[in-house]
Amino acid sequence: MVTSSQTSIARLARSAAVPTLVLVQFFALLGVAQAQTPSALFAAPHVTTAAAPAGMPAVTAAVGGQAVRPPPPAAAPQPVPTPQIACGAPADFTHFDRPLLRTMARLASGEPLTIVAIGSSSTAGAGASSPAASYPSRLAVELKQRFPGHDITVINRGINGEETDQMMARFDTGVIAEHPQLVLWQVGTNSVLRDRPLDRHTEQLREGIDRLKATGADVVLIDLQFAPAVIAKSETPAMVEQIALAAKERNIDLFRRFAVMRNWREDQHLSFNDFVAPDSLHMNDWGYGCLAKLLAVAISDAATRPVTSAAAHPARTPNSP
Repeated sequence: MVTSSQTSIARLARSAAVPTLVLVQFFALLGVAQAQTPSALFAAPHVTTAAAPAGMPAVTAAVGGQAVRPPPPAAAPQPVPTPQIACGAPADFTHFDRPLLRTMARLASGEPLTIVAIGSSSTAGAGASSPAASYPSRLAVELKQRFPGHDITVINRGINGEETDQMMARFDTGVIAEHPQLVLWQVGTNSVLRDRPLDRHTEQLREGIDRLKATGADVVLIDLQFAPAVIAKSETPAMVEQIALAAKERNIDLFRRFAVMRNWREDQHLSFNDFVAPDSLHMNDWGYGCLAKLLAVAISDAATRPVTSAAAHPARTPNSP
């Protein structure tokens, strides 16, 4: 019995020793491997991630058996496109019938050219976003582009709210003292808005033109703006006609702003918001800029075309198109 028991115990010991030996050998090998390559056995395999094809949804995680999709990324705000409006008007409305002889001579000689723009708020630049957007400022830019290398100055002598007699009171100091070769006189709007008698205005207008012409400068009249606050006045058509008659009688040029702006509205079908400021009276940046561009074309043509060609463009009557 003793022998048999000892034999059984020996067998158990041998059977237990085998896995123990295996474990000892395993940890021994593991220690050698770690000593040689510490991270080799546990390094994550290199994985190349393939991008999902365009249009495919992103991979989503499953929570409680339900696929949960992340919220779509917020779309970047897109800028609102600014409408581009072409600046134009019929040539009959912007062509000067008479050449600008003094301006022409100054440009031909290469001497500095001085232009004075006198008027009320639509000369000063009311309704524009900045003084640089007024029509005299934009006119200077346009003319310098057309006559590179020439010294051209456009002086803004517009004052808000003034009427014809108030502008005339400033002629000596604000206009004549600058010795301009060209005077642009914007006139008539405030007299209409305040319901002034047209007869008195006719006398003032003629007197003012004569004073400006006596300096030897070229003179161009600019009539009313076609804007809701102006066309609402019953005397507006008569004032437009009066200014045209005065220009014809005194043999000076007229820039037909009223007809140009009416063409924008009635023929080109622009909204008043496209060229008139929110006050329904003054022009906005686009309106002033287009006015300056068209005026620059008229000045450039009248100051460079052969003088004899003036006969081919007889003076128009106020009611002519």
